[in-house]
Amino acid sequence: MIAAPSTPDSPAQWLLLEAMAASPAVDVLQQAFGQARWFWLFEGTEWQAQKAQGPLLVDLRTCPALADLYRVDGRRWRGLLIASDTSTPLLLAHLRRMLTVTFGLHRAMLSYFNPNTASYFFDACDAAELSRWLGPISQLRWFGGTWADRAIGCEGWQRLQNPGLTVRSLAVEEDLSAGQQEKLQLCLLEQHAWCWSRSTATEYPDLWAKLQEGLVLGFSERAVLDDWLWLRLQHPDAVPEPPLSGLTQQERLDNLRRLWQRDQ
Repeated sequence: MIAAPSTPDSPAQWLLLEAMAASPAVDVLQQAFGQARWFWLFEGTEWQAQKAQGPLLVDLRTCPALADLYRVDGRRWRGLLIASDTSTPLLLAHLRRMLTVTFGLHRAMLSYFNPNTASYFFDACDAAELSRWLGPISQLRWFGGTWADRAIGCEGWQRLQNPGLTVRSLAVEEDLSAGQQEKLQLCLLEQHAWCWSRSTATEYPDLWAKLQEGLVLGFSERAVLDDWLWLRLQHPDAVPEPPLSGLTQQERLDNLRRLWQRDQ
C-alpha cells in the first residue's frame, strides 16, 4: 500500500504535489478537497513570484481520501509522498532548503519534487548523503522512474527509506557531489531525448542512440546538438567520418551537412 491514514503512533503523511504537471489534479484538490490543508512550497523563497506554478505540500491527515487517490492513480497525482513526524514549520523549512543547490560557481533550483528528477537524484546519494538530504523525512514514495523508463512505459512505484545516519544538517545552498551532478546531467539529456522522441514520432531508443552519436562527435552545445538531431533524422543512413573539419561545433556540423547533402 502506498499511503494509509496516519495514526497517533505513525509518521504524518504529506503529498508534495507538482502543481504544473498535475494541474487537473490541483483543480480536483481545490474543488473536492476544500477542507485540505496545504502550503505553496515556493512561498517565502526567492521563487515566491512563481509560487502558483510550484509544488503544493498537502497535509493528507486533513483529506485521507486523497491518499487513496494517489495510491491508485500516481500518474495523475504527480508528486512525492512524504512520511515525517516533525512539525509542519520544520518540514517546510527543510523542503525549502532542498530547493537551492550549488555546483562549482553556479547555483540552481533542484526540482527534486518532480518524480522523474527524484528518480535520478536520490539514486546518486549514498547512505550519508541520503540521511542529510532527507533530514526529518523518514520515507519517500512516488510513482515514476527515469525519462527512459517513462518513454518505454516502465514507470513504477519507488520507495526511499531514510538510513538515519548521524550526519551534519543540510547546508544552505548545499553543494552537489560529482555523482549527483552526473546523474542530473543524464536526467536532462534523457528528458531532451524524450521530448524529441515525442515531437518527431521517433522510437525513444533510436532517438537516444542518435543523441549519443552526436555527443561522441563533439556536439555538446544544446543548439548544435538539436541541429545534429534534425540532420540525423533527415539522413538516417549516412555515415559520419571523424574527425570533422571546422573550428567550432557549428562549423563542423555545417560542413557535415554540406557533405551529406552533396552525397544525396
